[in-house]
Amino acid sequence: MVIYQVLTRLWRSGRFSGFDSDSFDYLRSLGVSHIWYTGVIRHSAAKPWVKGDIGSPYSICDYYDVNPYLADNEQERVGEFEQLVRRTHAAGFKVIIDFVPNHVSPDYSDSHGGIRTLHRYDYDWSDTDKIDYSCRDNWDRLLAIIRYWADKGVDGFRCDMAELVPVEFWRYLILGAKQSHPGLEFIAEVYEMSSYERFVYGACFDLLYDKSGLYDTLRGIVAGTNSAWDITGVWQKLGPLQPHMLNFLENHDEQRLASPWFAGSAGRGLSCLAVSALFYPCPFMLYFGQELGEAAHDGTCGRTSIFSDQRHIDPLAPLSEAQREILGDYRDIMSLRTALSDSPNYDLCYCQKAALGFDMRRHFAFMRYGRGKTVAVLANFSDKPASVCLRIPSEAPQDLGQEIELEAGPWGFAISGK
Repeated sequence: MVIYQVLTRLWRSGRFSGFDSDSFDYLRSLGVSHIWYTGVIRHSAAKPWVKGDIGSPYSICDYYDVNPYLADNEQERVGEFEQLVRRTHAAGFKVIIDFVPNHVSPDYSDSHGGIRTLHRYDYDWSDTDKIDYSCRDNWDRLLAIIRYWADKGVDGFRCDMAELVPVEFWRYLILGAKQSHPGLEFIAEVYEMSSYERFVYGACFDLLYDKSGLYDTLRGIVAGTNSAWDITGVWQKLGPLQPHMLNFLENHDEQRLASPWFAGSAGRGLSCLAVSALFYPCPFMLYFGQELGEAAHDGTCGRTSIFSDQRHIDPLAPLSEAQREILGDYRDIMSLRTALSDSPNYDLCYCQKAALGFDMRRHFAFMRYGRGKTVAVLANFSDKPASVCLRIPSEAPQDLGQEIELEAGPWGFAISGK
């Protein structure tokens, strides 16, 4: 499972029609299985509280409508979205959209009974109004919204700020939705690792963001506040929860990997990519433009703004040599992900303390094995080239020999195997 998150209004033409056969061919080359169309449901615009020049896709004003600016013909906008869903399915992908259960816009209105709110907002989200979960009618209204979009062919929902909503509601919603639509997938935006078990087993989510686990650890390694051996600790702590994790290095809330606020360049983020995409046999997410080295220089502190209509990203337009090079690296790693689908992993770091050239603080090594293909991966989180003679323990599940010599450039990776 590879999710490609795309801010719909900034992809190519900025409209549903921009997702054509060429776009789908491009996404297929990255091993994508699910497309998360961000910013589809209608949000507030041209109001005093609206943020930016176009408004936030998380300030929903009508959950039964889509944004008019995404359609070629505004009057046919819902029909155009339905056509997008059919095109996406015909191309072999599944469709994910946002579900925003903590709040709506202050001017929320729909023709299905509305949603009762508390007339206050969380944090600095002044363009929202918090939903009242003491009102049980809201539970049924929100379940009806999920079923409405599922009836239109939506395959899954990325659920915004799941930790701010009662776990009991999530269980009610997810189990109720899956009674009528058994194949639906639910992904929780969860930030605290202490919440992971509760949201998998209590709330019944299929997947959770692994924000405070692997993402924060990799970011800390790049910043110099963590060591590579901390990756092992996260892996061990997750234990049986690993298949429920959604690994990522970018999304609309986080700073771009190539931005000066994170790795500083796309090439300097490749060691992070190798670990995040390959170490766990679990789903992975890409954010549109990440595979081209997008650094969001025109955004806010390295983020592509969700509030403004910035320059669009068109990966089918002529690319620079640097963009083609980083895209090639991404395609290689995503192709290997496909080849290693469901293959178990094996941490090699515990037996490398005396290995020639191996630095426990800046190098990380692991195996993925099974289905006729076994590989060893070395990730180098260092400004210096790595030349390592990896030791393969006798208890390793597959035979790669006793030693493997691998060389990885600064902040790069190396792969050897059969």
